[in-house]
Amino acid sequence: MSDATQLFAAHRELLFSIVYNMLASVTDTEDVLQETWLAWSSRDPARIGHSRAYLVRVAVNQALAHQTALRRRRETYVGSWLPEPLVTSADAADHAVRAESLSIALLVVLESLTPLERAVFILHEVFAYQHTEIAAMIDRTPAAVRQLAHRAREHVQARRPRTRIDPRLQRLVTERFVAAAFGGDLDALMELLAPEVTLWSDGGGKSSAAGPRPVRGRDNVARVLVASTARPVEGLEVRYRQVNGEPSAVLFVQNAPYAVMVVDLTPDGSQVRDIYAISNPDKLTHLPEPPAA
Repeated sequence: MSDATQLFAAHRELLFSIVYNMLASVTDTEDVLQETWLAWSSRDPARIGHSRAYLVRVAVNQALAHQTALRRRRETYVGSWLPEPLVTSADAADHAVRAESLSIALLVVLESLTPLERAVFILHEVFAYQHTEIAAMIDRTPAAVRQLAHRAREHVQARRPRTRIDPRLQRLVTERFVAAAFGGDLDALMELLAPEVTLWSDGGGKSSAAGPRPVRGRDNVARVLVASTARPVEGLEVRYRQVNGEPSAVLFVQNAPYAVMVVDLTPDGSQVRDIYAISNPDKLTHLPEPPAA
């Protein structure tokens, strides 16, 4: 490979993680990376002092440019819009694993930030870039970046205080939830669901979903879940995978991706406070096939 190709390949995972967290779309992230490569390949690497800084700056600004079109698309989106899930196998050698990918729940919160606030939050809070480094990337003063970072951090903290749930507990509650939902066990669901639980369902108008709007409240969510799973789906398989770094349920029908279900727990991990069900087939194209039985 040429020097330019080698340098780009060496930083591709970092670029993917940053851009994906900004856009929450694998397809659009790949488009941004292609545009970043085109900008990079037209330059002589020997004339660029710091290749990683240059590539990150180009990728961040390309992602910001994509935000306008993305927000327009989401304004006309059918039903609730949820991030495109990043699903990985249990194989640690699988380079599709992006440890820096934010949870579905946090990505939903980030949707309420401005594009610049989101970029600054991700670069500073997730990737530990200094305010002065970010200022050079997005052509703002360090003072302006600090203000953006402060607003973003306060907003995120208010909407989603930081909590750390044991992955084993997350997996256990997820399995219990799936068993209750697909088993039609209303009593078990009522125990598992927090009183203020919300069901977010993203079918994009292309698959059956719980409805165009979020369903709120334990009674409503439990009844919607039982009703929606009352008719068995032939060939349905449930596999448990890491989705954006969290144990989650991935559903397949005859080895084709059918849906992803992510549960977000209360701070003590005892109940489910949010359910994210993603069944839009356009968002499931990157799912790995289940291993052969």
